[in-house]
Amino acid sequence: MFDSVAKPAAAPGARADVTSAATASRRPGPVGPSILGAAATLVAMWPYTSVIAPGMWTFVVVAVIIVAALSGIIGRVLFGRLRDGIRDLLTLLLQLAATTIACTAMLVSETALFGIFPTTTSVRLIGLRLQQAIDEIAGGVAPIAASIPLAVALGLLFAVVAILVDQLVSHRLIVLTVLFTSLVGVLPMLVSFGAINIVWFLLQAVMILLILRFGARHDRRSPRQSSYLIASAAGVTVIALTIVATPALPLGSPLPGTGPMLTVRADLRLGDDLRRPESVQALTLVTSGSTPPYLRLATLSRFDGEVWRPDRADLQPLDQGFGEREWAESVDSVERRVSIRVLNVSSDRLPVPYAAEKLTGVDGGWQSMPFNRTVVSRTEDAAGADYTVRTATADPTLEQIRRASASGDTAAPAEGLPPIIAETAREVTAGADTDYDKLIAMQDWFRSEFSYSLDAPVEEGFDGTGADAVATFLEKRTGYCVHFAGAFALMAQSLGMPVRIVIGYLPGTATDQKRDDDIIYSVSSDQLHSWPEVYFAGLGWVPFEPTATLGVPTDFASEADGGGSGEGPDAPTPTVSPGATPSDAPTGGPDRADEQSIGGSELQTLDPTPILLTSLAVLLIVLLPGLVRLTRRMLRTSRARGGDAMAAWQELADTMLDLGLPMHDADTARTRADALISARGADPAAMGVLVDAVEQRSYARTKTLAGDLAAPLHTVLTQLQSSVSGRQRAKARMLPASLLQGLKFRRR
Repeated sequence: MFDSVAKPAAAPGARADVTSAATASRRPGPVGPSILGAAATLVAMWPYTSVIAPGMWTFVVVAVIIVAALSGIIGRVLFGRLRDGIRDLLTLLLQLAATTIACTAMLVSETALFGIFPTTTSVRLIGLRLQQAIDEIAGGVAPIAASIPLAVALGLLFAVVAILVDQLVSHRLIVLTVLFTSLVGVLPMLVSFGAINIVWFLLQAVMILLILRFGARHDRRSPRQSSYLIASAAGVTVIALTIVATPALPLGSPLPGTGPMLTVRADLRLGDDLRRPESVQALTLVTSGSTPPYLRLATLSRFDGEVWRPDRADLQPLDQGFGEREWAESVDSVERRVSIRVLNVSSDRLPVPYAAEKLTGVDGGWQSMPFNRTVVSRTEDAAGADYTVRTATADPTLEQIRRASASGDTAAPAEGLPPIIAETAREVTAGADTDYDKLIAMQDWFRSEFSYSLDAPVEEGFDGTGADAVATFLEKRTGYCVHFAGAFALMAQSLGMPVRIVIGYLPGTATDQKRDDDIIYSVSSDQLHSWPEVYFAGLGWVPFEPTATLGVPTDFASEADGGGSGEGPDAPTPTVSPGATPSDAPTGGPDRADEQSIGGSELQTLDPTPILLTSLAVLLIVLLPGLVRLTRRMLRTSRARGGDAMAAWQELADTMLDLGLPMHDADTARTRADALISARGADPAAMGVLVDAVEQRSYARTKTLAGDLAAPLHTVLTQLQSSVSGRQRAKARMLPASLLQGLKFRRR
């Protein structure tokens, strides 16, 4: 069709193959991709420093990133004259070998040949340390203490990440690079339910800008005047969205909650939550007992001098219960049922009263830990849970508990504790004869000689959980629950008693609402609490309440006064706080303990804001490739309207690539036009205008702009899109191949 038209004489040095020259990607140098890949990997590493304390792992990770980058540069220089596929394969093998040697030398050199070459023993040692790292992460509290197993795990992880990012950048797989590094960086926040890392989001936004700019610069098809504008616009958009939307994203809040969410972790860092300017309703409960119980989330009995760490023990399905009772048959028991509805708490642990024996109303994602009678999950969130717990608590007489010995398996006190801790314990308990009396003496001493303050520890600089903070607390005699519990625990431990700290909630306050004849109790976020427990032989774990002005102190009655405490040692005196808010009462109850307690007519109203923000964020990620491609099309169309033939032809080539239409490097403009007219029904007149403009631009001695090319370009593009299936059109819009294939020309 167009072949019969005489082609104008080519200008000296003119390109014989317009399409090939216009669409060929320029290979980047050997240094640029590795430097950019290393920088992107370092930015992806940043969020991990907030969940793992700095240590050996930071050096290892930075080292393997540098090794991966240097070996990539060396490989591309050494093998640069080989074919692309062979060069890339040899470079990848060199990177794998270099990072393997580096990891071996830094992490398992004691088992390696010549200290650098891994052996079978090295592989077994790495496997063992990886398992240890998994255990530390599963049972740890952010920030997790740095260790050799964590250094092994993170070193291997980022060796793989660094090589993958280096390869993605070198192949100009721009969108995949952005998505992969973003996923690696956001992972610590998703797993730990941590706070939004604004610094990382800003750094990642800058990296996205640089990566997009790199991709545009190394693609000759990109409009030279607008490639920087496209990359800049995309990067600035991401930064703006980060600043505006990121603080509101509910990464630390699951969808079932309403209003502000309280994220509770199994550690003693409760100060920030307790100092919230406004409290939120955490949960409601109904109980068959006369008073509401304390609720527990976790126990901590391992102290390393700085941090109390959560207990780790075997788990079992909830339907298997929580194990046998810990007290002798001669000791009375108090049994009750408690129905709980969690409202605005995000946690991988369910609040339960002590000592739980059976729990109903939740699905199979939850497991019991008989060691401390708590409920945990690796897949579920407590927000929105509605369940019933049957409990039994030891209720000894004063004589029974005085005869019992506070003994059992206990961890040795941490080394290097300040002397004031043991000295104070001996002074306070000097007049007590039994273990129980010593503990009561300490409880009374704390409650009478100390004051409660959330602000004093911050102002005085001892707002922590370490031994030094406890020593300062004993001198200042003011603090809040974590200081009282921590000091009590270390003092009891110095006396040789097995002790642990419980994280949970104070007993709720009564409301003016009822479910049938049962009072509904409300527990707020500012009732988050910690208290110590001591193990007594034949009685089990007994709680104490040393925190001044809060809770109910432990006190058992003598046999002459009726014995026991009525509801167990943690029985509080209820307080009434009338209110007129809608009921969020749990749907289960003491009289329906064995029924499924989820559901009911009084379910909370779902706040649509978290869902909306999450949906918008996901939608933005899904639409980002299409939005970048649309921006490029609009810019090219604008230039085509001004007569830029090459911009119009480049847009035609990219559209063919997006739609999956065949193209060849050897195609001239007329050959491609003939193929589109015959196979795809393109309008000959519109194609003729575009071909004439391209040939005029490429072969004429005098370079002049053609007329308005936007109209014929629009006509041809519309016809091409109509010639393919709806599925192909949707794929072209959502996942444009011209971007996803690294801005490289697709050859068929």
